[in-house]
Amino acid sequence: MGHWSRSPRGSSWRPPGDVGLPGPAPPLPGAVGYGWSLDNVRGRKAALGQPGCGRRVTPPLSFPSLCGSFPPQSCIFSQFLNVGAAMVAWICVLRYVQFREWGIPKFPNRLCLGLGFLCALGASIVGNFQQTNEFSTHLFGSFLAFVVGVTYFWTQVVLLRLAKPRAQPGAPWIETLRLLLCGLCTALVVAMIVLHFWPRHSEAAVCEWSTAMLLFLLFGLLAVDFSDTTGFTISLQSRPRSCPSGAAHLPSL
Repeated sequence: MGHWSRSPRGSSWRPPGDVGLPGPAPPLPGAVGYGWSLDNVRGRKAALGQPGCGRRVTPPLSFPSLCGSFPPQSCIFSQFLNVGAAMVAWICVLRYVQFREWGIPKFPNRLCLGLGFLCALGASIVGNFQQTNEFSTHLFGSFLAFVVGVTYFWTQVVLLRLAKPRAQPGAPWIETLRLLLCGLCTALVVAMIVLHFWPRHSEAAVCEWSTAMLLFLLFGLLAVDFSDTTGFTISLQSRPRSCPSGAAHLPSL
């Protein structure tokens, strides 16, 4: 982005060269978030005699990762995603047990569980490795959170279509809604990648925000499937004293 420099008025900051793009907050006491400067845009319009040199120009929409790259936003961003990743992992365990009770075969059920864990891991990586510090690691986490996350829900749709459990709660249109949301998420992920390399960063940011909100909605829809669940218990099984120490294990989920 380049270093920040003080404008002639001494009251705002601007990055030389890059105009209208988000950057780190200026090093002023109490400054939080992003600094924007449109002086160069207005100056160039005035020099070229173009109209609108005094109008307010709306800055482009920022990516969620960019909004959480600088403190204190990065601290809140990281904490939010870490808590969300833990909740996603626990939801995936509950879904695995529910699928097992519905008669889903063990291998595809475990595959679905693994995809859910990778999605949770990706969300944690995105929160802990900001793009301004570890860009490649951040991109890897984004791939796990978005691409693998969408694949996780597609796997659920396919397994439910094949198994057709009788005990599945909820209205019949829930399955259709989940199918439509998965298709929309897939289209948004593809559009986000294409627009990012176009480059059309504001449109790509809209796709990224929309995909994140739809993934939240897909996880929220699982509350319908869990509505008839009365409880979930994890118990420890003690080994007999005659068994060797290597035989002690937790019962497999």
